[in-house]
Amino acid sequence: MTRASTTALLAAAAESGTAVGAFNVIHLESAEAIAAGAEAAGLPVIMQISENCVRYHGALAPIALATRAIADAAAVPVALHLDHATDTALVDEAIGLGFDSIMYDGAHLDYDANCATTAEVVRRAHDAGIAVEAELGEIGGKDGAHAPGVRTDPAEAVEFAALTGVDALAVAVGSTHARLERTSELDLTLIARLAEVVPVPLVLHGSSGVADDELVRGVAAGMRKVNVSTHLNAVFTAAVRKALTANPVLVDSRKYLAPAREAFAAEAARLLTLLAGEDRE
Repeated sequence: MTRASTTALLAAAAESGTAVGAFNVIHLESAEAIAAGAEAAGLPVIMQISENCVRYHGALAPIALATRAIADAAAVPVALHLDHATDTALVDEAIGLGFDSIMYDGAHLDYDANCATTAEVVRRAHDAGIAVEAELGEIGGKDGAHAPGVRTDPAEAVEFAALTGVDALAVAVGSTHARLERTSELDLTLIARLAEVVPVPLVLHGSSGVADDELVRGVAAGMRKVNVSTHLNAVFTAAVRKALTANPVLVDSRKYLAPAREAFAAEAARLLTLLAGEDRE
């Protein structure tokens, strides 16, 4: 199947009042699991490669090309997205590699610098037909530096979208990055207000710490892209631990990575179904 346009996936989600799941690729097994989960659910998905993932692998191209091959072979629409890139050179490389969208993270900059740098990234990406997501209002937990009470101001978000021309906006509404406990409470009133006034789809980062019912409420309030990484990594790692505990002398990595990949895929399928507003049974 031809790879999906991130913009088209978000537009369809907005039209239907649902959200697209965006799951992070850490290694080949997670990319395969995301595709398998999406196929099992019969739903589209966004595969994300973060700047941290690039550092782990030492380069963008190898993991990106492998992930793109998996996306191209999937039986459902799959978009390829660069996540949380602070390095504009990495953004340019992703554009050259044919990513469907990129997220430039200028939230560490002051507001004016974030606007100016993001606008320039948008110009270059749009010239290549690639959508851009940006972030406004620090999301709690990122690099341990953000206060959990930070919230995106609606008026500032409207102005930022107009000044930069971004195609999607990640907003601070109560979630926290890298959270293992699913206890975060979303500011549903703020989400609804942002969805009413911001002219581009809203993105929820730090969704691993948000319970199912709260995710459903967040989508109903207006979130259109939901990023999940830590929660799926925890499912994967738990399956690895289970396999190694059951067989302490196991040395063939395929024997513990395969069940971990299956567990990841099953949870990815469940989350996609949840975000699509379909039967949770």
